[in-house]
Amino acid sequence: MITAIVIVAILVVLALIVVGMYNGLIKLRNLVQEAWRQIDVELTRRHDLIGNLVETVKGYAAHERGTLEDVMKARSAAMAPNQSPGQQAESENILSQALGRLIAVAEAYPDLKANQNFMALQAELTSTEDRIASARRYYNATVRDLNTKVETVPTNFVAGIFGIKQAEYFEAVGEQREAPKVDFGQRDATIPPPSGYAGGAPSASTPPSPTSPAQTPAAPEPPAASPAPQAAPPAEATQPIDPTTPPGDVPPAPPAPRV
Repeated sequence: MITAIVIVAILVVLALIVVGMYNGLIKLRNLVQEAWRQIDVELTRRHDLIGNLVETVKGYAAHERGTLEDVMKARSAAMAPNQSPGQQAESENILSQALGRLIAVAEAYPDLKANQNFMALQAELTSTEDRIASARRYYNATVRDLNTKVETVPTNFVAGIFGIKQAEYFEAVGEQREAPKVDFGQRDATIPPPSGYAGGAPSASTPPSPTSPAQTPAAPEPPAASPAPQAAPPAEATQPIDPTTPPGDVPPAPPAPRV
């Protein structure tokens, strides 16, 4: 009896775990679908704005028939129903390329650029593009969470049993992935290192710094000091000689005074 109760308890616990995993997977799948519907709303608005933009350009540049037809064809392909996120991303990329060519054509018509309707459509289209980018980031985040659950143990067993599969990312492809490149025409120019950089040799065309030791004149050496004149020995005191005194009677000189 106790064994049966233990087995039943284990089965109940396992069932609760499986139910929790299944509910988590269903919740993530619903979030993915909701995020995709939000993207679809913004894409529909984008397609409508592009159609109005083409009609506005026609009034000023009707002879640009090839560019206008390319935009309308790409718009029709992007509006095709039942596309997967990957197919939709590719269609939107083609539409963005055609739209870029249309905007480039509009730059050659000052009256078109100054048209208030054209400017308003451009502003609305820019705002819509920003919302699409934000919705794409949210959608891809929910897809990542769902795919992680589907691929990892033990939820992958539950996903396999109930047929829950991985979702597809909605990613920018082609030119949308490339960052704009800025080139000022100095890509191949050789830039000399700064004069104070210890690791680089100074350039031959760069004059040395005014404070460089090679250009600083050496201070003149002071002239050698002349030897001090030696003091003359003190002169001995001499007694005046009386001319009337005979030579043999000259008295001796008094001793020199002590210093």
